[in-house]
Amino acid sequence: MSRLSGAAAFWLLAWAAVPAQAANGAGGDATRGAAVYEDKCTGCHSLDANRVGPAHRGVYGRKAGSAKGYAYSAGLVRSKIIWSEATLDRWLTNPQAFIKGARMGFRLDDPAKRADVIAYLRKTSGK
Repeated sequence: MSRLSGAAAFWLLAWAAVPAQAANGAGGDATRGAAVYEDKCTGCHSLDANRVGPAHRGVYGRKAGSAKGYAYSAGLVRSKIIWSEATLDRWLTNPQAFIKGARMGFRLDDPAKRADVIAYLRKTSGK
């Protein structure tokens, strides 16, 4: 009986964590995302300045290819994509498969790290 109680307690605790994760951007954690962003993204991107890649502040909810002053690939400019959890996740998984002609070659393979970065980008976009 104690084994059954232990399993039941595990699942109860696991389900209790779901609302907290959902409120934090599809399971992502913005604090962890800031660290991943700093480690993996700032070589080409900044929140506030265009560099090798476009500035990211305000990217969440923005139309792809629309940051002022950045020369995007034609495919990105022509896309009708609005950056959201789902579109950012697809982009970070494999940019060139998601949008033909995309110049970004970087991929973030770890789904948890993608969720964290997306939560961070959402937070820095004020969403």
